[in-house]
Amino acid sequence: MTESCDVAIIGAGLVGASLALALAPARLRVALVEPRAPAAAATGDAWDSRIYAISPGSAAFLASIGAWQTAPTADGARIARVETMRIFGDAPASQFEFSAYEAGLSELAFIAESGRLQIALWEQLQQLADAEHVTRYCPAVCEHMTQHPDATEIRLDDGTTLRAKLVVGADGAHSWVRTAAGIKVHTQAYAQHGVVANFSCALPHRDTAFQWFRDDGVLALLPLPGNRVSMVWSTDDAHARELVALDPETLARQVGEAAQNALGALDVITPAAAFPLNLQRVTAFVQPRLALVGDAAHNVHPLAGQGVNLGFRDARELAAVLSDRGAQTDCGDYALLRCYERARKEDVLTLQLATDGLQKLFASKAVWLSRARNLGVDLLGRQPLLRNLLVKHAIA
Repeated sequence: MTESCDVAIIGAGLVGASLALALAPARLRVALVEPRAPAAAATGDAWDSRIYAISPGSAAFLASIGAWQTAPTADGARIARVETMRIFGDAPASQFEFSAYEAGLSELAFIAESGRLQIALWEQLQQLADAEHVTRYCPAVCEHMTQHPDATEIRLDDGTTLRAKLVVGADGAHSWVRTAAGIKVHTQAYAQHGVVANFSCALPHRDTAFQWFRDDGVLALLPLPGNRVSMVWSTDDAHARELVALDPETLARQVGEAAQNALGALDVITPAAAFPLNLQRVTAFVQPRLALVGDAAHNVHPLAGQGVNLGFRDARELAAVLSDRGAQTDCGDYALLRCYERARKEDVLTLQLATDGLQKLFASKAVWLSRARNLGVDLLGRQPLLRNLLVKHAIA
């Protein structure tokens, strides 16, 4: 059976689902393919160990597609605001602070659970499915892709063939779409894992995010509602394995000590988990009748907390290009897709260079580099204009 559509989005995670919603005003027929639906457990009382720092710009984008309003619980108690960020080097006096107030902002970011954002997006998608704007194929797995001059065909494991004017790969860092299209990717493994866990804390965080650049990696504690924080510790593979293997009491004690007891005693509320950290650069964001978004198009170190925001900016820009295509009726036209690629490349490259440079700077054991990075932290702390410039880039 062959089904025709304008846009086939492969991958209905946060970025793919948001793109499908953002395309609704463009009156395009959208097919959304995903191997598995969001876990129902995401709506329970337990806290999700995968937490994202959502920029104000991304929150506004999610609100424009109806997903941000339903992301928290009824009393808003599942999303925290970040009003201040405190950064510490690996020297005792090396530190500085970002303030939303100083930058003329209401907040620097929102901290939200991945699973709840996914559920909110899928609830909005159901409304589009009911209105027949989006057809979901879930569970479904892509098996073969054939590219023709006027369309691209995707064969699914249930025998369905989708014939689309445009295929969008939103299927993550190991993108099937990217591989099937022959787009090359350059992967640089950092020999690090990001270890995540959530804790309750004895002292209030006061809507502050903390980050320590240590000789054993970058430790971040992000505020959750109430006296709770979410940890992301980017550290070498061996240390990551040690952290994941610790019993809850020992893990809480070690994290508390690494965080200079800034939040008092900690107690584990979700167990530690780890995921590998890589830098990925693709040779092209687009081909005729094909575009990549999110982790399929780029992967960055999490020390800036901007990975998912890059993906949301991809979705926002691609939706804008397709919606504002004017007299162009072919949404898979290469010249049209190149507009999207040109609009996104600078933002992505800037963040890749910045995060990669910071990772190398703070991962080095060289004494002279240690002095240089702490001097850099000190100088940044004394330059409010530069701090505010960095903040305004991060909130987009």
